[in-house]
This record gives sequence, C-alpha cells and structure tokens, in this order.
Amino acid sequence: MAVTADEGVRLKAQLADAIRERIGVARIGAASVTDVRIDGLRRLTGGASRESWSFDAVRDDGTRVELVLRRDPPSRPGPAGAMALEARAMRCAGEAGVPVPEVLFDTDDAAALGAAGMIMGRVQGEALGKRILRDDALAAARSSLVAQCATALADLHRADPGALGAAPEHDPLAGIRWILDELGEPVPTFEFALRWLESHRPEPTGRGIVHGDFRLGNLMVDGDGLAAVLDWELVHLGDPAEDLGWFCVRAWRFGASPPAAGLGERRELLDAYAAAGGARVDEEVLRWWEAYGTLRWGAICLTQTAVHLRGELRSVELAAIGRRVCETE
Repeated sequence: MAVTADEGVRLKAQLADAIRERIGVARIGAASVTDVRIDGLRRLTGGASRESWSFDAVRDDGTRVELVLRRDPPSRPGPAGAMALEARAMRCAGEAGVPVPEVLFDTDDAAALGAAGMIMGRVQGEALGKRILRDDALAAARSSLVAQCATALADLHRADPGALGAAPEHDPLAGIRWILDELGEPVPTFEFALRWLESHRPEPTGRGIVHGDFRLGNLMVDGDGLAAVLDWELVHLGDPAEDLGWFCVRAWRFGASPPAAGLGERRELLDAYAAAGGARVDEEVLRWWEAYGTLRWGAICLTQTAVHLRGELRSVELAAIGRRVCETE
C-alpha cells in the first residue's frame, strides 16, 4: 500500500531513531558503525486492527536487517499497555521454545512511532491460509504442520503465566455477553449458541498463557513447516484448550475439509499436543471450545463492522467483515 511522501519521511526518521542502537554495531576497519537509513518502507495488506509495515534498516557499511513495524492505526489507538503486553508475550513465548519473530523495540509512546508499536525481525514464508493449504511448494510442510502447531501450543501453555505480569484474564462467555449487549443488535442464533455454551460448559483443562488468535493467517509457514507464530495482540491468561478450539474453527479452514485448520483431524491435533507435553484434552471438550470460538468469531465480526459504521475507523476491510456474521450463523 502506498504512503504519502510526508508520512514516509516522518516514519523513516522515527524508525531510524528507534532502532539505531538496537540492530547491532557493524564495523568498517577499526571504526564502529551505528548509523542506519531506512529502505523499502511499504505498508503491508491484511490486519484489521493494526498496521504492518515492511522495511530494511541499512547500515553505513551496506549490510541490511530485514524488519517489520507493527503499530496501532494513529487514528485509533489501542488500550494503554497493550503493545507492551504483546511484546512481552512474544519474548516469553520465544524463551519457551515457540518460534516467534525477534522483538527489537516496543513502545506505548505514540511520539516514538506515530502510535504504540513494535519493531521485529522479518520472517520469510507464507501467511495466507488459502496458499498454505493449496500451494504445491508447501505440500511437505502441510504434512507436519498440525504436529508442529500442537508442539508450539504445548510449549506456550507450559510457560509461567506470571511472566506476562498484568495480563487480562476473564470469563470467556461473559466477554461475549458483554459484546452482544453493548452492540445492542439482537442476533437470535448467537443468543441460542451462548445459552447452549453456558449450559454445557466443561471443567477447565488448566490455566496458562493463551495466544488468543492461533490459526492459519497468523502463522508464517515455509518449506519446513511452522516458521513463526504472529499477531499476539489477543494474548491473555485462561484455559489452554481455548487455543486448540480456535485452531479448529471452520472460518480458519479456508474451504478445506479437515477440522484442524484444514490440515488434519481433531484427534491428530489432541494426540500431538499431549505427546508434546500438553494436557490430555477430551475431544468433546475441544468441540465445546470450537463452538465457543465460532460464536466468538461472530461477535468479532459484529464488533469490527460497528467500528466502521460508527465512524471510529473507516475501512472497507472492516465493512466487508460484516458479511461474515451470516456465515457464522
């Protein structure tokens, strides 16, 4: 996506200031080189709530560091502390063995990057769900992706929840009830689903760090499989089974039949998760969380569309998400 000349100049200067001391010191002879220039800055498509920008930081000696800026839209700042929490979650996940981009810089100060944001290493691969499921070049990766995703989740869920500090923790059904009441738009199918979930709620499988949006579209995949887990903005503390159920929601299968992200069977996912050290999760418990995830996605569609209709952030993408409400019903 194109940027205006003034916006590009301003953002390049902000990026250079933010990372000048964080990309390592190159050397030319006996001299240290820490100055950088920003090259190839471009806005990436995708992402309904945050912006992503790709760029290279070029040192004076010509060496390049491939990076990505992720930030709130300047016209729609996120909750205070949200970016710091996301960066902290990524660092915590990386220490636990989950493949994540390296976070070089993060800030909740809008003055630094034009909005709260973070700068991280750029990971090569494919993130579009339909391509991951259909590209011939990724056929070998698909055969191992369910097990790799299960392992990444097991590693994350074993991490110390206290490492996140003041992370959100809430009753998942209460959150959906609040959304439906706040929007004031009756959706009978969603009301029925919510009541069913309330009356069939299973016992918790545990408590841990929950990614909150672990699915195709937020996973970078290369020829060897899972290269990085992206988009940690919905991270919270809760029942780890939530991530497993979200991975199976129909919306993230992109037209493929197998229930586990269009890649495999539910039992395959659960067995791989347990083999990697996660809790043994019953398949009926998984189905409850899958149903919850489906309802949650419908509530998200309602919310995103309301942001556009209320004029908080005019976006064709947010408006288009509104049609997904009927698909979810």
